[in-house]
Amino acid sequence: MGSTHSIIAGAGPVVPAGAQSRLLFERAQRVIPGGVNSPVRAFGAVGGTPPFIARARGARLWDVDGKEYLDFVGSWGPLILGHAHPAIVEAVREAAAAGTSYGAPTAREVELAELVTSMVPSIEKVRLVSSGTEAAMAAVRLARAATGRRKLIKFEGCYHGHGDSFLIQAGSGAATFGQPSSPGVTVGTAADTLNARYNDLESVGALFAANRGDVAAVIVEPVAANMGTIAPGPGFLAGLRRLASGEGALLIFDEVITGFRLGLGGAQGLFGVVPDLTILGKVLGGGLPIAAYGGPADLMDRMAPVGPVYQAGTLSGNPVATAAGLAQLKELAADPLIYRRLDERGAALAAGLGELAMAGTVNTVTVNRVGSLLCLYFAPGPVIDWESAARADTRRFATYFHAMLEQGIYLPPSQFEALFVSAAHTEEDIARTLGAAKAALAAAPATRQ
Repeated sequence: MGSTHSIIAGAGPVVPAGAQSRLLFERAQRVIPGGVNSPVRAFGAVGGTPPFIARARGARLWDVDGKEYLDFVGSWGPLILGHAHPAIVEAVREAAAAGTSYGAPTAREVELAELVTSMVPSIEKVRLVSSGTEAAMAAVRLARAATGRRKLIKFEGCYHGHGDSFLIQAGSGAATFGQPSSPGVTVGTAADTLNARYNDLESVGALFAANRGDVAAVIVEPVAANMGTIAPGPGFLAGLRRLASGEGALLIFDEVITGFRLGLGGAQGLFGVVPDLTILGKVLGGGLPIAAYGGPADLMDRMAPVGPVYQAGTLSGNPVATAAGLAQLKELAADPLIYRRLDERGAALAAGLGELAMAGTVNTVTVNRVGSLLCLYFAPGPVIDWESAARADTRRFATYFHAMLEQGIYLPPSQFEALFVSAAHTEEDIARTLGAAKAALAAAPATRQ
């Protein structure tokens, strides 16, 4: 997806890629850094050569060598209806035939904004952009402008795109300044970003206390889906709401992954906590590049051209992307049982993986799930934050990943990414996946404790 976590798995059995994928990867490495246009695609955390995908439909992918895979990546979440859903394909075809970009307003932008504001509890006005990173950067800029403050509290293990303010790792204490985790990020930028521990309100309170009157916003994934899948503990999100309000800071929910996946109202609807600003993406566009940020009208009206806070984008509200987004959201809204089915499929897969993983082992595997998001950690539970997630045995995960890939199950190629169940996955698909997992887990045995 884009997470910065890069603990290397080390050696392990690697599935040989097909000849065409190998040739394409060799060509790609000559003209694209690392051979990929987003780092996790390079299989750096698991080893081997990534298959190059030629086409997809429903819950399945086919690579350029003709191998078929049952897909649990789903373009990192947006394909909640599965690949090449007929309603989305037709909407894209019709929109593209009328022109792919105008650089001018369209009716679909208005319709999509109206639909989003009707679905997401906290959003009265919304600004469409082209990526989650862009939306997160703009939301933080707006928060700083609205509060007149400069510092940002984020959480270890949460990912909000590759903006400079977000590529900061924690210092040695709860109240220390961060350090850049990527060359090119200045120390000055890092000094404005403070890191707290997910599911730890005391760490947030300590940062507020040490930076009284200088924190503009708290930004959080309401369900942490870039260190696997970690649910907010009881009272955590409500506690963030209380702390932010008490300190005069804004609360920003990054729902790039959870928005419309956990329900039409996203995680905030599921957990009943209302943020000041919400970042949306992925599912919003049905697989095309689109994202958004939104909140109360008086806050959003600080954005240009109404207010002084500047943000712009030539392709924002692109007519093809908005067509895809409208088609997907309308499909989701039209089926009152879709989220129940997604939850049931996710629950069945998580329960089956948990039973298989624990057979013959002692507390060496943990399965976390929230709705149709889940993660199997090769680590003892509970996994509740980055520190506990980072204990995972990435060598075992790499072995498991390649054993699944060999059996035609395409998983996220990182221990620290969420697995996505789509509406296109059937009961038979779940059963097949569990059958493959039984063999794959046997290939990645744990040492008895």
